[in-house]
Amino acid sequence: MAHLVHVTDPADPRLGDYTGLRDMNLRKSLEAEHGLFIAEGEKVIRRAAGTGHPARSFLMARRWVEPLADLLDEIDAPVYVADDATVEAVAGFQVHRGALASMRRLPPLPVADAVAPARRLLVLEDLVDHANVGSIFRCAAALGIDAVVLSPRCADPLYRRSIKVSMGAVFAVPYARMTNWHDDLGELRTAGFRLLALTPDQSSVPLDAADLGDRAALLLGSEGDGLSSRWLKEADERVCIPMSPAAMANGVDSLNVVAAAAIACHGLMRGVH
Repeated sequence: MAHLVHVTDPADPRLGDYTGLRDMNLRKSLEAEHGLFIAEGEKVIRRAAGTGHPARSFLMARRWVEPLADLLDEIDAPVYVADDATVEAVAGFQVHRGALASMRRLPPLPVADAVAPARRLLVLEDLVDHANVGSIFRCAAALGIDAVVLSPRCADPLYRRSIKVSMGAVFAVPYARMTNWHDDLGELRTAGFRLLALTPDQSSVPLDAADLGDRAALLLGSEGDGLSSRWLKEADERVCIPMSPAAMANGVDSLNVVAAAAIACHGLMRGVH
């Protein structure tokens, strides 16, 4: 049975996992120290638990206890129940979804293990916006991408904002973080992946005409700066999403990184059965 603990004091030390959820620097430090992440909302909490992430605790308004009762009864973790004002005071904002869970992170996958069974990869270079990373994971999950590889400086897919925007898709796609930005693309090539660098340069090969081979890894750069010159040079081929000539004549020469990722994921699955 769920162990319900009613709390009224936002400063209660038992609620420390949930402190200042919008304070990015605080959260990075706290989550790294304790090996945790925060899942927000019933759907995301269920997805996190369903993929093997152990719960440290829950914090929720009373109205969420019954909808989550089946899950709470199976998990040996305290369930802190508070009114909306207390939850808001702890988290630092109004928690519209009403339920939060502090979950333990699983050991990170090595790149080689994440990509071993894959045929189609996304490789993200220095995307630091958590919402963009979460949205790209949602695209990858929806369109059948097998795994995602992150450069060392990419935003954390398990940061609350990333998870929320992805609607829990970060739990559906295996991912790994590189340890060596300078050399780790070579590891993917050695594993048999053809490296395709997505660029807005319209002189590049249209993605739908590119040679994908049996195993393809699409490299995506950050919003604005795009891929680094090194990764562009490392790629086997530069590819683009063809833009409308009329749009380009009006100064619209590229897509934002999430829209580009969605189109590219669809194109990357060509020939995969």
